[in-house]
Amino acid sequence: MNTYQVRLEGREEIAEGTMAFHIEKPTGFKFGAGQAVALELIDPPAGDGQSRRTFSLVSAPFESTLVVATRMRDSAFKRALRALPDGAAVKIEGPFGELALDNAARPAVFIAGGIGITPFMSMLRQAAKDRSPHRLRLVYSNRRPEDSAFLAELQGLERQNRNFRLLATMTDMSKSARTWDGETSIVNADLVKHFVGDLAAPIYYVVGPPAMVEAMQETLSRAGVAEDNIRTEEFYGY
Repeated sequence: MNTYQVRLEGREEIAEGTMAFHIEKPTGFKFGAGQAVALELIDPPAGDGQSRRTFSLVSAPFESTLVVATRMRDSAFKRALRALPDGAAVKIEGPFGELALDNAARPAVFIAGGIGITPFMSMLRQAAKDRSPHRLRLVYSNRRPEDSAFLAELQGLERQNRNFRLLATMTDMSKSARTWDGETSIVNADLVKHFVGDLAAPIYYVVGPPAMVEAMQETLSRAGVAEDNIRTEEFYGY
């Protein structure tokens, strides 16, 4: 696995408390949609004990810049990352990870909680660019629209790609200052079953906090989905 020294090219807030960081893409760097990199601070904060974190790539393989996104928790690592000026040097290692679309002949159902959306963004951007015939469905759960990273882009991708359908649900609208005309239910077997409809033998991909991933695995198993048809990735503390 290769390590590269690259530049931080910029950052943007993509949801309340969530930021995306744009990073120079090394010459010849290749990765698959859904893969990740380790991001290392060259001059880490004193006394933190952790100078690197693993992030799924939001950017698709065809894009010229690497992008990662994260909840900006109050840790020394993330405070230091936020404070880095544009142009600062960082290191990345990778790519790695096995979360990838398995079989274009079978539909894929993505289930994302919060910042778990990141690897699916890479997959969906690439699918739209390639005009892929792969039938894709995304169930995206957040507490509020304010918390929903990439929501507007996902809505745009749904309009752009006739093979992609989005179901976004906001489970705590009582704490939102925005209006929302969409789904507000928690993600359960009935919601997923209704959304999946008559898709034949889909493969399910579940990414999010560990408790959410575990609950969805149990839900899908109870609904009769075989273990071999479920792919998962857990995000800790992001």
